[in-house]
Amino acid sequence: MEISFEQLKSMVVFSQVVDQGSLTAAAKAMGISRGVVSYHLKKLEAQLGVKLLNRTTRSLSLTETGQSYYTRCRNIAHQAHEANLQIEQAKQEPIGKLKISCPVNLGLQIVVPALNSFRRLYPLIELDVSLSDEVVNIMKEGIDLAIRGAPLIDSGLQASKLATFETCLCGSPEYFRQRGVPTKPDDLHQHDWVVYKPAADTVHLTQGRRSFSLAVHGAVSTNNAAARTIFLEGGNGIGRIPMYDALPRIQQGRLERVLSDYQCIDINVFAVFPPGTAASKKLRLLIDFLKTEFNHLNKSL
Repeated sequence: MEISFEQLKSMVVFSQVVDQGSLTAAAKAMGISRGVVSYHLKKLEAQLGVKLLNRTTRSLSLTETGQSYYTRCRNIAHQAHEANLQIEQAKQEPIGKLKISCPVNLGLQIVVPALNSFRRLYPLIELDVSLSDEVVNIMKEGIDLAIRGAPLIDSGLQASKLATFETCLCGSPEYFRQRGVPTKPDDLHQHDWVVYKPAADTVHLTQGRRSFSLAVHGAVSTNNAAARTIFLEGGNGIGRIPMYDALPRIQQGRLERVLSDYQCIDINVFAVFPPGTAASKKLRLLIDFLKTEFNHLNKSL
């Protein structure tokens, strides 16, 4: 099937509708009218001869066919975005060094791979990356950008939210064979935990309007998120970990998720930087790039 320029536009519009969650939001994001968005969707479905979205006055959802088609359309839109970034780079390529601080596990799992891609786009930007779970003094250490999992509290620094990541409860298959699988929040009182010391010693779960809170305790505690995950794989108890950390291990059979019908508290990740540096082009490019990369990661989980 030949793809016309008009159909390519419709494919990008379709991916934006899914990304933004509504026709109105997509229209606003693209700077076009809602009627134009609706026109492209209807025309695309007519050309393909399939239904891509289930739409009501209050919500929309992807059909099974629409889900696989959306993935391809999103990739096309992403590639177009990267092409525009390359043009901007050619027009005025940024140069200089950025000193970055990031927690160890977050850095190894998602930030450093993202920085690899960033360097391919902007080879003249030098990166000095420090991985530490300690909260460093940005001004004293000369840090251009610190990535943190908590908002600012009266620091005088500036911050920009990068992403929100889902978390889940996990343990090893061997641990659950020995101790049983919890099927309700009250069961968790009978289990050991791998305690992550930077976090609160209480776990909160929600299901609809119901909420549950319970104190966590166990024979193993650590201040390092990567170590926490290794202890979980070793069968030392249950822990709450980010979905980006859990999913590959669940797929490999090294961890099992429990109480998946309950929601844990999400992790908000922020870019923190000294006041006045937001005007730096290379810093703005990095923050925008990380937001885009984290958004794509979230959609793949």
